[in-house]
Amino acid sequence: MKKIPAIVGGLIGLGFMMGAARAEAQLDLVQPLTQYKVYVTGEVDKLVAETKKFAAAVKAGKIEEAKALYGPTRQHYERIEPIAELFDDLDKAIDSRADDYEAKEKDPGFPGFHRIEYALWSEKSTKAAMPVAEKLVENVDELKKRLKELTFPPEKVVGGAAALIEEVAKTKISGEEDRYSGTDLYDFEANFAGAKKIVELFRKQIEKADAKLLTEIEGNFSKVEKVLAKYKTKSGYENYEKLSKEDKNALQAAITPLVEDLSKLRGALGLS
Repeated sequence: MKKIPAIVGGLIGLGFMMGAARAEAQLDLVQPLTQYKVYVTGEVDKLVAETKKFAAAVKAGKIEEAKALYGPTRQHYERIEPIAELFDDLDKAIDSRADDYEAKEKDPGFPGFHRIEYALWSEKSTKAAMPVAEKLVENVDELKKRLKELTFPPEKVVGGAAALIEEVAKTKISGEEDRYSGTDLYDFEANFAGAKKIVELFRKQIEKADAKLLTEIEGNFSKVEKVLAKYKTKSGYENYEKLSKEDKNALQAAITPLVEDLSKLRGALGLS
């Protein structure tokens, strides 16, 4: 007997419980879910490869090289964050912030990208970050292994578009994410790219369910991209600290309607 892919099998099983009409709607999601898993797999492959280069620079004490690699490397994680967060232990080990620990930056348990970020920009030394970098490589490798076997929940994938942008609007816009390096705009761009990819893959289904909503979402993505483009440089993005209050307010104004529209996606596709 031909083996049914995990995504398809899971949706078929769900369909038997929900009735023929709902089953048909769920099966209509199989192709975009499969394509999204391909996208996530590609981003994780890049994350693993770039993290190894980043960690090698840290362990070699090459501070400037590590700084240059930090923002671009993290983008591969930020694009797929809603799926990566399904593994809470790995998300904490890879992407937690100092605020999550009692002694903050000085806590010996503070791991991952942000601990290394602190070492590079604030401590101006890689000595304490060397074992952290080695562990980071192990954790992104483990993430890659787990994702291979993961059945992607459709409601989590579709809801992930809103989750990516909502986090920017509610917390990241303040600059708290990359507080030592000022590389926040790299994260913003990655979050928008990850959310936009979800919309692109489910475009046919969204258009069928609510063509007006799709038009609004695509228009709002375009507005956010125009704002972000102002801060693009030859090597990446401006340091976030250079943005004025007015700049940040303009970014917030572009993000807010996009969050509101993306939050309607799960309901439009019957995944609430």
